[in-house]
Amino acid sequence: MKAIVIQAAKDLRIEERPVSEPGAGEVEIAIATGGICGSDLHYYNHGGFGAVRLKEPMILGHEVAGHITRLGSNVSGLTVGQLVAVSPSRPCYACRYCEEGKHNQCLNMRFYGSAMPFPHIQGAFRQILVADQRQCAPADGLTAGEAAMAEPLAVCLHATRRAGELFGKRVLVTGCGPIGLLSILAARRAGASEIVATDLSDFTLKMARDNGADRTINMASEPDGLKSYEANKGTFDVLYECTGATPALAGGIAALRPGGVIVQLGLGGDMQVPVQTITAKELQLRGSFRFHEEFFIGVELMRKGLIDVKPLITHTLGIDEAVAAFEIAGDRSQAMKAQIAFT
Repeated sequence: MKAIVIQAAKDLRIEERPVSEPGAGEVEIAIATGGICGSDLHYYNHGGFGAVRLKEPMILGHEVAGHITRLGSNVSGLTVGQLVAVSPSRPCYACRYCEEGKHNQCLNMRFYGSAMPFPHIQGAFRQILVADQRQCAPADGLTAGEAAMAEPLAVCLHATRRAGELFGKRVLVTGCGPIGLLSILAARRAGASEIVATDLSDFTLKMARDNGADRTINMASEPDGLKSYEANKGTFDVLYECTGATPALAGGIAALRPGGVIVQLGLGGDMQVPVQTITAKELQLRGSFRFHEEFFIGVELMRKGLIDVKPLITHTLGIDEAVAAFEIAGDRSQAMKAQIAFT
């Protein structure tokens, strides 16, 4: 089978890899669609992010969906031919954090396409994937492209849980890539009364407005665009920080009212944090990392028509055009979510 393998920064190859047999409790899936994530782009452009660096070739990808082609023994609730979204979250279910229900903090997590451990955890950008039945969310009624959006949606649903009560709250979203836009959709579904979004690209800001933001600000052309929200110690109740960039975090913190909540989603390495302001305004800084059960909730929200991710999918290219797909995915003047078709 063909797989998309990163060797080093800017060295992406299509390679033949062996296919494994589904064991007990496992299913074989013909991957139909895979979405290119920000972490995939970090590996492609820079060979990693922060302290996480590639040390060996690694199959990329963790946003995938496909059709079941074979069932292993002791599989129930799934059928051959069924479209499933495949969760990349593979906790051990045995460590102290799994026993506490904090599966995203698992000590033995095997998250697809991750260079955090060594040997690296190989990803899901391959034509055939064998997965545990517990990873598979039935996606009947969705397209494969929609189903592959379950992973980034789950990230934002987890962040929304971390944010706490949002009903009637004023929300600021910094960064309008796929995670920012899905955060807008999640915050609105959770009852946010006003959502303001910032970015540096007119293209992404238009998409933010089209997908529920009440106001958008281009911080490149309007560097003081948040100043009015700083009056009287701030305006917003919750900040979704989706850039991982210090200027965005600092600007967002200045616009938060006392007692506000910062949900940090963006990962770009270590950042300078205005601790004095956080302390004086009694802000709460909450990290948000991956997800677990939110994956299945996200699929159901899409199936019920309660969250529509289709407008976010701007490009779909074939597996043999993977390099072009990665280049397009990183161009925020034209792309939101670029996906790869494996069949």
